[in-house]
Amino acid sequence: MANNEVILLDFWPSMFGMRLRIALAEKEIKYENKEQDLWNKSPLLLQMNPIYKKVPVLIHNGKPICESIIGVEYIDEVWKDKAPLLPSDPYERAQARFWADYIDKKLYDSARKIWATKGEEQEAGKKDFIEVLKVLEGVLGDKPYFGGDNFGFVDIALIGFYTWFYAYETYGNFSTEAECPKFVSWAKRCMQRESVAKSLPDQHKVYEFIQWLRQKIGIE
Repeated sequence: MANNEVILLDFWPSMFGMRLRIALAEKEIKYENKEQDLWNKSPLLLQMNPIYKKVPVLIHNGKPICESIIGVEYIDEVWKDKAPLLPSDPYERAQARFWADYIDKKLYDSARKIWATKGEEQEAGKKDFIEVLKVLEGVLGDKPYFGGDNFGFVDIALIGFYTWFYAYETYGNFSTEAECPKFVSWAKRCMQRESVAKSLPDQHKVYEFIQWLRQKIGIE
């Protein structure tokens, strides 16, 4: 495709931004990453996502695509010649969308309670978080990836959260590996992929960011 300008408005610890970074890396698409300050939002971000004013935003030839999962689907549809991310079978594709939606609806909120609250609310968040991971473990089964032998859509939807796990475990005082060993094996498998390894920040760097965030919102 001629005149292919791809820009990503992103914020480095965002597990949602990581989805687009991985999808672009899987497809070997060159793009310009424009890091955003979420406490001082740029005119470009406000122009490209006036409804939610959030990252990530994928800008393709001047046109914005908002919401990370929609962005991953867009990348898969536009650059369809390499590394398909969604299954070709309509039923399997619908299932992949269902589980990506489940991750967005269930995992983020429970995970946030682990690092952003204390006491009973934190404990409830931890309990919900582990339950969600156990459900996802059941979906994964004995397959290498959620799409079977091929790394794909659901893996991309989920793996970005893994960089936050050190913080979740530290603040929640639990071990993911003890609770959900299959999940951790899957995550380590994903991390061996170059597209994932180069798209995800270090867990300890994310932990330092969350420490700062906890102070900013008045928990510490």
